[in-house]
Amino acid sequence: MEKVFHLGLSRDDLKGATLAIVPGDPDRSARISTFLDNPECLARTREFHVYRGELNGHSVVVCSTGIGGPSTSIAVEELAQLGVDTFLRIGTTGAIQPHINEGDILISQASVRLDGASQHFAPLSYPAVSDFFATQAMVNACDNLAINYHIGITASSDTFYPGQERYDTYSGYVPRALQGSCEEWQKLGVMNYEMESATLFTMCAALGLRAACVAGVLVNRTKQEIPNVDHGEIEKKSVAVVIEAAKLLLN
Repeated sequence: MEKVFHLGLSRDDLKGATLAIVPGDPDRSARISTFLDNPECLARTREFHVYRGELNGHSVVVCSTGIGGPSTSIAVEELAQLGVDTFLRIGTTGAIQPHINEGDILISQASVRLDGASQHFAPLSYPAVSDFFATQAMVNACDNLAINYHIGITASSDTFYPGQERYDTYSGYVPRALQGSCEEWQKLGVMNYEMESATLFTMCAALGLRAACVAGVLVNRTKQEIPNVDHGEIEKKSVAVVIEAAKLLLN
């Protein structure tokens, strides 16, 4: 059977998987795979590290996407060609609302489209929204695991520094159009910044696929810019949520 261009995999490799967990970090992809039964590495190419295993007897894929929308769109497109129709994103994030604590879990209902890749799937007037049922599974997973969470809107930026209005940079300069943007999103109730959900949500909604996104809070930017928390513990919590959500969706 023909293999997709970047992942180098065929439908036979996925053994009928219709659900994919999609972290950004390739190393995180490997760690998540250990929560599956009979995990196996299918591919390691560029930022895409792909594993397959079973949850409750169902074949599941874990595929890293790298950072940002363009590479995320490649992973989603090629996995969709191979039969995957549900994408559960897991990542880390910086919160911008003062009531959100480090270590909390954020579930994105929708995203502000501060990216460019999503515009290749639908015009800006088209909303970047998650799938209701996949998102509800994330909420139920947090409830089942007694994990503190918030659900709301995420700002999804193509860049980590100017797009998220960070001034601790080489130049210390943020273009005028982005100056004051963080305060504006705060006033509009946006929870956090990250870099993939706008592309993921827009693409999946436009193509008739399902997507949801969960992220562990590494830092609250109303207090400080540099995280000083245990990344490992936050990752364990967010992985537990996405694995539980996957199980609920597969039942």
